[in-house]
Amino acid sequence: MTNSNDDGAPRPQAEVGGDLDGAGMLYGRAGASEFSIGGPDGRAGTAAGANPYELLSASLAACTAMTIRLQARRRKFPLSHVEVAVSYHHGGDAARDSFERSIRLEGNLSNEERAQLMQAANMCPVGRTLGLSADIRTNDNVSRGRTASYDDDLSELPIPNIDPD
Repeated sequence: MTNSNDDGAPRPQAEVGGDLDGAGMLYGRAGASEFSIGGPDGRAGTAAGANPYELLSASLAACTAMTIRLQARRRKFPLSHVEVAVSYHHGGDAARDSFERSIRLEGNLSNEERAQLMQAANMCPVGRTLGLSADIRTNDNVSRGRTASYDDDLSELPIPNIDPD
């Protein structure tokens, strides 16, 4: 199925835009969903909504959960609930960035079925794409350590401050 406008022209998978006046809010659209994008508003404030790192983590979590659910349904495993939590971390000095992923499976699953579903998590297409430039570690629990800060990273960009004449 092609993602297209009413006139049949192809449409991007996601769009983000916003005005610079008023609250300076950015709004996103992905598929049929519309949402606000959070982060620095350019006026020393922070706009409400998920920031780009949180959206990236949510993409990995969603894809992982969908992949597990698909495998459970195909194999007729008694999975009743799946929950995936993801945190993004910077690698630091020449180390690769990483995602920590926690997966909780509920249902009357055998140890073999659980193992197969956990293995299926690594086939998630978003994870395979992100894994090209970052490590993805699956743990029993996502650590509560310091995650990557989008605000801090944005403030470190070499953007010159140009005063208008």
